[in-house]
Amino acid sequence: MPAPPRRAGPDHLPALLLGSVFVIATCGLIYELIAGTLASYLLGDSVTQFSTIIGAYLFSMGIGSWLSRFLDGQLLKWFIRLEIMVGLVGGISAPLLFVLFEYVSSFRLILYTLVGLTGILVGLEIPLLMRILENRFEFKDLVSRVFTFDYIGALLASLIFPLVLVPQLGLVRTSLFFGALNVAVAAVLLLRFEETRSFRRSFLGVVAASLLFLGAGFVYAERIQVYTETLAFQDQVIYSKSTPYQRIVLTKNSRELRLFLNGNLQFSSSDEYRYHEALVHPAMQALPRARRVLVLGGGDGLAVRELLRYPQLQQIHLVDLDPGMTELFRRNEMLVALNQRALLHPKVQVINGDAYQWVRQDTTRYDLLVVDFPDPSNYSIGKLYSTSFYQELHKLLAPGGLMVVQSTSPYVARRSFWCITHTLQASGFHTIPYHLYVPSFGEWGYVLAGRNGHWRPDAGPLPKGLRYVTPQSIRQMLVFPPDMAELPTDINQLNNQALVRYFEEDWGPYTH
Repeated sequence: MPAPPRRAGPDHLPALLLGSVFVIATCGLIYELIAGTLASYLLGDSVTQFSTIIGAYLFSMGIGSWLSRFLDGQLLKWFIRLEIMVGLVGGISAPLLFVLFEYVSSFRLILYTLVGLTGILVGLEIPLLMRILENRFEFKDLVSRVFTFDYIGALLASLIFPLVLVPQLGLVRTSLFFGALNVAVAAVLLLRFEETRSFRRSFLGVVAASLLFLGAGFVYAERIQVYTETLAFQDQVIYSKSTPYQRIVLTKNSRELRLFLNGNLQFSSSDEYRYHEALVHPAMQALPRARRVLVLGGGDGLAVRELLRYPQLQQIHLVDLDPGMTELFRRNEMLVALNQRALLHPKVQVINGDAYQWVRQDTTRYDLLVVDFPDPSNYSIGKLYSTSFYQELHKLLAPGGLMVVQSTSPYVARRSFWCITHTLQASGFHTIPYHLYVPSFGEWGYVLAGRNGHWRPDAGPLPKGLRYVTPQSIRQMLVFPPDMAELPTDINQLNNQALVRYFEEDWGPYTH
């Protein structure tokens, strides 16, 4: 009678398998976070994308758990197979989706197929592990230990993903790295236990090839990212970086520089002067004695450049969330030339922080607030256009002070534009909406707001050297044709975020 196969020892298999629970839980949540983040980068509306991705992923895990009942025989062998498959599918998900985004029309189908497949494979893992370990622990101990390691792994993933992985590795490298971790679990189990001897030789080649494939992807991840961005952008990509807050991309051709944040155009150097002159100078015409200015957003320094044309200004505070953005526009030679060293000027203080929280702590009173946030495409930005936020800004205005808010396109996003105007009015401001044509964006809108209506945007002298704004052009900006005329809207409040809904509906036909 042949002797039974030797084991590595009574405690080694349970300990290593419980350790693998920690690894696979971390990997599983990382794949989920990557899919949600990538979908919000590429498709917009982060709340919707994260919600549907999480729902689809958890549902798929449920399917995987149900399917685990059909796996019999050598369970450790099945588990090793699963680890290899999870590592490959989860590992290649981010680079594959980035590449396919520019090639396929049914991107969402591919995205949710990958999410579903990854979820099913991850859902198979824990039930299978519990069956492998069921004879080594009492049931209550088994459940408590497995789920303790599972939840700790999930906590680790949720902490390191935004704080370490995205800013340091980026989505592509993170995906490939955790894919390799899954395959490494399979490798350890293959090499460590006698139970795997019968199939070790056939699996080792697959494991080695998988690790080599994922490792090569990790090494060349930057080239993969650059390649996907050359597909996404018409011009040469000269700078790209993922920060904890956004993906920053700069492109260049013979005529212009362009800045993109999360794939959305922020400015073109060929016509940004129109946008920024219109943002700053109508307000400054009504404030000949202005001394202090607060700029919220505008980390490129271009609005600050226009403000520095007024020598009477004594202090400019710029609050922008992303230090990666403000440092880029303080250090890059081309960008410093574009903003004319605005962020390095002694009158300018750059503050990196969340504007929503920062304005509640600021005790300075400002003559002018320049609100230059990105468009309200998701709820995290939409709150910066709400009555709650505007009421805090109301407190920061000095007597006779004004605020100007960039307010998206009154032509394409007509309801969004007037929703911002009505929200400012509901927050206690008198408003003057206006608009102009910026070739890179089309018709673009702004709203001037003050505590009273005793001011005019075309009353004072303009600085020399402006390329677009004149007293005549300011008067023209105040006229709205019928297709951009005011219409009724809801007020944007934190509890309804009506503006985000309007913005998605207004811009949806142009972006999908």
